[in-house]
Amino acid sequence: MCGIVGAVAKRNIVPVLIEGLRRLEYRGYDSCGVAAIVNGVARCARSISRVANLEQQIHDMQLLGETGIAHTRWATHGAPVAHNAHPIFSHDTIALVHNGIIENHETLREGLQASGYKFVTQTDSEVIAHLIYSVYHDNLFSAVREAVKKLHGAYAIAVFSKNQPHRVCCARGGSPLVVGLGQHENFIASDALALAGITNRLIFIKEGDVVELTLDGVQIADHNGVLVQRRIHTVNSYDSAVKLGPYQHFMQKEIFEQPQAISDTIAHIDAFEPELFGTNASDILNEIDSLLILACGTSYYSGLTAKYWLESIAKIPTHVEIASEYRYRDSVPNPRSLVVVISQSGETADTLAGLKHAHALGHSHTMAICNVASSAIVRFTTLRFLTHAGTEIGVASTKAFTTQLVALFVLTVTLKWLRGHADSNLQMQYLKQLRHLPAALNSVLALEPQIIAWAEEFSRKENVLFLGRGMHYPIALEGALKLKETSYIHAEAYPAGELKHGPLALVTEAMPVVTVAPNDMLLEKLKSNIHEVRTRGGQLYVFADADTRIVNDEGIHVIRMPEHYGLLSPILHVVPLQLLAYHTACARGTDVDKPRNLAKSVTVE
Repeated sequence: MCGIVGAVAKRNIVPVLIEGLRRLEYRGYDSCGVAAIVNGVARCARSISRVANLEQQIHDMQLLGETGIAHTRWATHGAPVAHNAHPIFSHDTIALVHNGIIENHETLREGLQASGYKFVTQTDSEVIAHLIYSVYHDNLFSAVREAVKKLHGAYAIAVFSKNQPHRVCCARGGSPLVVGLGQHENFIASDALALAGITNRLIFIKEGDVVELTLDGVQIADHNGVLVQRRIHTVNSYDSAVKLGPYQHFMQKEIFEQPQAISDTIAHIDAFEPELFGTNASDILNEIDSLLILACGTSYYSGLTAKYWLESIAKIPTHVEIASEYRYRDSVPNPRSLVVVISQSGETADTLAGLKHAHALGHSHTMAICNVASSAIVRFTTLRFLTHAGTEIGVASTKAFTTQLVALFVLTVTLKWLRGHADSNLQMQYLKQLRHLPAALNSVLALEPQIIAWAEEFSRKENVLFLGRGMHYPIALEGALKLKETSYIHAEAYPAGELKHGPLALVTEAMPVVTVAPNDMLLEKLKSNIHEVRTRGGQLYVFADADTRIVNDEGIHVIRMPEHYGLLSPILHVVPLQLLAYHTACARGTDVDKPRNLAKSVTVE
């Protein structure tokens, strides 16, 4: 959601800005723009199309410069039209790009209008540009520090003044920013991926920091205005993430990267020990008597799956909440509960807000399950587990989800051991199952040709029903989410036992019913649900374990899973649902990696 790139250099940096925007396209956007200082004049190009269109505009107008900022915008305040696209200007002097939402923008706007400022956009971002101009006296760094004190909400900004070339100032208040260091050139971005191939020396900007980039270096002031030094990280892992290789889309690439992502996630695990979650984890995990899981979207479904594990294996009460709902209702805090927040990016606004709300209620035991070590969620929790999924480009999450499940299973078994419910033999059995997962997933991925055939049928449908039981019900929810967000087919998921309580009224020949059918204790119940669909003319598409004795017949189509995988079965069964969504979307010709109206990293509420 929204992307920022900026640079100061002794060369034309416009191609660098465009390439950075191209790398950020995966985050989702509906307009884009670039501004640069050219012979003392700020020039700008904007587009409500793709970055490729913006690049053509820049070529036609011969825009180049040594100081510039660029942006991809996902509209919140103001329609996605050209005059609302960033960069935003004040008096043709200050140029600004902004991620986030300014909650007090209406009050600030009224004050600025009373002082004679004219607004030409409907964005909250224009308020920031005018605020900076109102306190600007040939010292941009000072003006930005003063202006951001008046902002309430979330923001990451990059700003230049045409009167001070070779200088870009930035500030972070709730949205991520990273500085890239070069030789007599420096860069800013909202995502390190934008700087892949440009520099591997990065500074992850902290909350409240204001930054000044010049040719000679970087100056950082903290939220108190004190000049500080921040750690420089050397990161070499981003460049390969933006290369498709033999795959048609990043979503397909990331589906097939899941065996490696899981292998990387468990590579350091030799036993289920509390230290996997932090040096003081043993004391905290021994104190807790329940779990509260907060997450959104796909991460929420990983939490729902883990609830089955945590309560049946570790025997610990677990509540799972949608983070955006949790903070806006009255709840009863339990100080002995472990609050687990799950996020791929670690910057999900609703999840971060839920974590802060939990802290305000007195929850002191917190844990992050996340894919980004430098993220806000990791920094704001006492314990953490990093999933090592690697950069995920496709908006529809795949490998982040399965590695989250692995992390939650490791937490489950660790709690089981701490609570005296597991012996060493059982631990080794669980560890052996985890280590076999990559091989098992490769066998599931080999089913792709059969799934492609199903996808051709699904591409002509407008409604699909997904069914699952027990710990596979959240997997059905995830399958429905993947299909709707990539192919734009309306899809819903239900516990199979709920069929006769309403959804059965929807079943006709025109609505495929996808069923997850593992060989577990609920199999016979599930078979009864399957018969309910068949007798009403429904068409069933079943992913069935090898020994379920569910076979192809009239009205029932079966793809046989390679093996039953017991407690870890949900991790295997979600993969064919990902492939079904992907190939259905391909057959319908949708923009698979960048679905309409959606963003990869949801950094605003």
